[in-house]
Amino acid sequence: MPDLGLNVLFKGKNLARLLGGLGVALKISLLSVVISIVLGILVGLLMTWKNPISRALMRCYLEIVRIMPQMVLLFLVYFGTTRIFGWNLSGEASAVIVFSFWGAAEMGDLVRGALISIPQHQYESAAALGLSGGQTYRYIVLPQTVRRLIPLSMNLITRMIKTTSLVLMIGVVEVLKVSQQIIEANRMSSPNAAFGVYLTVFALYFFACWPISLLAGFLEKRWR
Repeated sequence: MPDLGLNVLFKGKNLARLLGGLGVALKISLLSVVISIVLGILVGLLMTWKNPISRALMRCYLEIVRIMPQMVLLFLVYFGTTRIFGWNLSGEASAVIVFSFWGAAEMGDLVRGALISIPQHQYESAAALGLSGGQTYRYIVLPQTVRRLIPLSMNLITRMIKTTSLVLMIGVVEVLKVSQQIIEANRMSSPNAAFGVYLTVFALYFFACWPISLLAGFLEKRWR
């Protein structure tokens, strides 16, 4: 049987270190998700306003996020702004700022799409029934928007968890950074350590994201 390099996981506290690194990645992603949802709702509402200035600003914001790679944004915030403004910004804080900036735009676009997908005749029917604007949103628009938004937002959560692997480039000790450290420390004694360690990282990310994907699929089928 070929040596898969899994033996390095049981040396010292290597497995616990990997789990701790995954915890750092999940903490960054979950903080970013919470901020993104709050800001994304606001951004989505601004995208649906008929004010041309606000819509143009939100469109520019969305295009910047779509065009600019997240790694460039990480370097810009962590290395660029700390030199220009002279503040002491940690790698984790920089990651949360960048992923929240990216996630708010993505969530805002999801909110916008969910809002404009409500047929116009439902607003007209609500007005014919004597419902006010607030009642229309409360009883007709928001329930349908939430049902369409939750599965999509869960997909965004899984994407954000996976994208946090980029933070190793700014020195954050998350699961991939820990993996590199373990592989380098066992380079001579376990030449195949890279395969075993990265296979374990694959499994950790899979089991972190798979339940979220299953829940998103379940809700989408149930509410279809």
